[in-house]
Amino acid sequence: MIRPQLEQIRNFGIISHIDAGKTTVSERILFYTGEIHKMGEVHDGMAVMDWMEQEQQRGITITATATRCRWNNFTFNLIDTPGHIDFTIEVERSLRVLDGAVAVFSAVEGVQPQSESVWRQADRYQVPRICLINKMDRIGADHEQVLAALQHKLHARPVLLQLPIGSEEHFVGVIDLIHQQAIYFDSETQGQSLLVAPIPEEYLNAAQQQRELLLEAAADFDDTILAAVLDAGVVEPQRLLAALRSGVLRCELFPVLLGSALRNKGIQPLLDMICALLPSPLDAPPAPAKQLTNGAELLLETSPDGPVCALAFKVLADEGRKLTYLRLYSGHIAPGDVLHNSRTGGDEKIARLFRMHAHKRERIAEAAAGDIVTATGLKQVLTGDTLSSAALPLQLAGLSFPEPVVSLALEPRTVADRDKLPPALEKLQWEDPTFKVKEDPETGQLLLTGMGELHLEVVVQRLKTDFGVDTQTGRPQVVYRETIRCACQHHEQFEREIDGKTHYGEVTIRLNPQPRKQGLTIDIPAPVLAPWPADMAQRINEQLVQACQSGPLAGYPMTDLTLTLIAAPFDSHRVTDLGISAAISRAVYQALRDGSPTLLEPLMALELTTPSDYTGRVMNSLNQKRGRIEGITSRPGQDLIRAGVPLLEMFGYMTELRSATKGQGSFTMEFSHFEPAPPEIQKNFGGH
Repeated sequence: MIRPQLEQIRNFGIISHIDAGKTTVSERILFYTGEIHKMGEVHDGMAVMDWMEQEQQRGITITATATRCRWNNFTFNLIDTPGHIDFTIEVERSLRVLDGAVAVFSAVEGVQPQSESVWRQADRYQVPRICLINKMDRIGADHEQVLAALQHKLHARPVLLQLPIGSEEHFVGVIDLIHQQAIYFDSETQGQSLLVAPIPEEYLNAAQQQRELLLEAAADFDDTILAAVLDAGVVEPQRLLAALRSGVLRCELFPVLLGSALRNKGIQPLLDMICALLPSPLDAPPAPAKQLTNGAELLLETSPDGPVCALAFKVLADEGRKLTYLRLYSGHIAPGDVLHNSRTGGDEKIARLFRMHAHKRERIAEAAAGDIVTATGLKQVLTGDTLSSAALPLQLAGLSFPEPVVSLALEPRTVADRDKLPPALEKLQWEDPTFKVKEDPETGQLLLTGMGELHLEVVVQRLKTDFGVDTQTGRPQVVYRETIRCACQHHEQFEREIDGKTHYGEVTIRLNPQPRKQGLTIDIPAPVLAPWPADMAQRINEQLVQACQSGPLAGYPMTDLTLTLIAAPFDSHRVTDLGISAAISRAVYQALRDGSPTLLEPLMALELTTPSDYTGRVMNSLNQKRGRIEGITSRPGQDLIRAGVPLLEMFGYMTELRSATKGQGSFTMEFSHFEPAPPEIQKNFGGH
């Protein structure tokens, strides 16, 4: 196979709120690029990209799925991501390695809560984006309302590249403002045939006004366009696209297209704009990597001739074997190559390399910078690990993982299930860094912790279908956090003889409470650890973090506080690893007890849609659940309610909402922050 030029590769993902149409857009892309010859539908459970049994049953995307396809002279590495908040880690790790993204919005619902979440994730990794307003054929479709929401909710600068021809069920095509032409999509050929025609007369004024706005936006990135506009000159499409591309690559401009993926309208122009506007691997800024030998930073240019460096951004248990997804930032790899793992310090040997097409594999002989591939044989690699040459070991920036907030007690049904359960849970933890397993020290029960009820429900179902482990579960439980309300300081000296050896350690720490949403900060002034050997200094840092993972009230992790290591005297003749670890554990525990500990519960950001006739009833139910109404947006026949509600009150809420709205209400929620639990819950754990 002839390797594509780097300039003609587009590594991009499709991101959006659940039900905005991501997977349907992906199916159309695969169809029009010739990768598949029959379009599968999500609602039929036949979508190529939703290959898991759980995805087909539920009609939602659960895991990010990669594939490759070609359009004109360009090669796409496409990742379809989930839209449900419970599977947000799939979006996080995909955006970490992608060069660009297509953000899909529903023309009816507009910018929804998870739309905001994935947009913020893309902002965090500075991923250039273009937008598709989907479902333009639906009743209530309003692209102008979506554009306004992009500006006000996402603080983005959208620029419209198309106008719709017809509205709602009469949506038949688009007006291309760049090439100043009308495009109609032939329904008889499933949208494969495009009819290009002059702009209809009734749309000429609107098209002219909108093109002027487009030229104004492009002129900010190309002064010659401004000069041409002032001189009433002609702006060629290629010059206009080049200016827009400059704004996209700087994440300052977000071009917007229109379509209806389910009705096969608007996809080919989207493919053209992916080629024209989204970055190639060469356009991405050099990836910063730390040299493990001396700590110096190295900027990795995208070149197959550079030092080998790849990020493992996803690990999958596939038929019992570990399949590792890699993004190559520099160099090239082949089966048989031995790579250094920055996290473990050990070496890993690549057995085979594959190009993924959803869950199907295509074996390849090599991969190079700019590629997204999978590898087998990497036994100890986990999500976020850096793989590089042993001659020049490097470490890339990893990923940030969201906080799991729901737990579930689980036990095997039979003795045979008990033996199969631990390895099955281990494989599931390989795959998903937001899924945790621990044993309750008081009851001995096995506790699964995840992002939500659906997340844990899918895990339990996969235990049975993928691993043959039958289990029974308890009710979902809230995962709380603990914090302190007042500053405190503690000095601890540990000295004890164990097995004939004296272990000694001494520390002084200070704890300061922080505002909500600040998390845990470990502050170690450089002079404090200057006398310590590097390996022991590293362990002190790890021990301080570990000591804050179990609070004094109920053993929940600590948050919203700063722990400062004030002093840790080093005496090479007396101090031991065990001694300093014990001193840290005792100091942190006692300081937490002195800091007036309190319990925090997770608060969820809720967005709820209900027919207007039932709004009062729904708001009453939210008030009874300790909910705080933050705003109501009225639309024809329905209201959109935004509220903050404690997670504890939301278990099983869908059934209650359907009952209250006669099956017509729906809601989405995502974790917002932790805040103090009410007194009755505090008393149960001995808090205040």
